[in-house]
Amino acid sequence: MKLKKTFAVVVAAAALIAAACGDKGPSAEDADRVVEVSMKDNAFDPNSLSVKSGETVTFKFTNDGAVDHDAFIGGADAQEEHGESMDSGEMEGHNMDDGDSLLLEPGKSGELTHTFEDSGEVLIGCHQPGHYEAGMKSTITVS
Repeated sequence: MKLKKTFAVVVAAAALIAAACGDKGPSAEDADRVVEVSMKDNAFDPNSLSVKSGETVTFKFTNDGAVDHDAFIGGADAQEEHGESMDSGEMEGHNMDDGDSLLLEPGKSGELTHTFEDSGEVLIGCHQPGHYEAGMKSTITVS
């Protein structure tokens, strides 16, 4: 009887750990479509895109520029908060490849997959020093 209780506790603990780890969101396998994005000279190409509410998109970024670029997906408020974190040094040493953002050196590629839940406007922004302020953002209209 004690063995059954121990086994039940172990199974329950494993389930809780798995739930706590969770997934980081959608993966490329979940994507409804793929969009190639070039990062260069303080610009994303394309610089605008339309998606449907509920659509999952994988963005394949390639840094075609000569300096580091990052990509962060979020609304205007989230962009401001992310930029402030970057500027304050809070992100120093932080792995930006966390599901919402990525950092790419020149010539490198990476991808982000995002499900657009609510209609409105979402942005992709680069928050390397001066890039966002210079207009390095892409507008995604969700309908």
